[in-house]
Amino acid sequence: MEQNLTDRAFWKSFWESKKDLIFHIKPNYVFGDILAKLIAEKNIKTAIELGGFPGYYATYLKKYQQIETTLFDYYIHGDLINQLLEKNGLKPGDIQIIEADLFTYQPTKRYDMVLSFGLIEHFNDTKAIIETHLQFLKPGGVLFITLPNFKGVNGWVQRKFDPENYDKHNISSMNPQLLADYCRALGLTEVEAYYHGRFSTWLENRAQKSRGVKVIFKAIWIAGKVLTKIIPFESKALSPYIVVKAVK
Repeated sequence: MEQNLTDRAFWKSFWESKKDLIFHIKPNYVFGDILAKLIAEKNIKTAIELGGFPGYYATYLKKYQQIETTLFDYYIHGDLINQLLEKNGLKPGDIQIIEADLFTYQPTKRYDMVLSFGLIEHFNDTKAIIETHLQFLKPGGVLFITLPNFKGVNGWVQRKFDPENYDKHNISSMNPQLLADYCRALGLTEVEAYYHGRFSTWLENRAQKSRGVKVIFKAIWIAGKVLTKIIPFESKALSPYIVVKAVK
């Protein structure tokens, strides 16, 4: 069975097509408030970010939470990571790097927290990819996973204007109840899975899209922001993300 909806060539091309990859990460970076609270509550000292290149969250954790952090990915561009670290007042070696295949790698240590952001939706077997996270996690450690929600407005935008990228995602994985059920089936406790964020949408490489697409995208963006002022809560239709938290 083909597990992976992407390959190394896809990720190499994806990252090389990106502009503005290197930037200063702010203390209020997306999900930062949730992470800070978890880290304080669970006294987390070590963490590994899976599928995390170019290392935004690994950098965030090291810079603002002073956590011993490791970045694991199938594709690593060392120069870009070093540029990101330097931009954020860190130096090469401040975060550990592992470049390997998640399904064949044998961990040599376990961590207080295992994180991934936009990883699990690139695999067909959602439960299996969640289970691979657990081999890195200490007993009592925290699992923290986020993924995009393509079952609402954001997904319609992706499907309509960037179907090639949309097809690289396992849409059926984007179900909080299903994700929670998988976590419990894997023996995890304190399981939470929920929609996160009022409204946002994006297009990969939006700068290369036609003027017409940009106009429509802008109109949807404005309408969504207005609507979330009227309906000020997370929802399947409007929230851009899903968050999963659990304890081993």
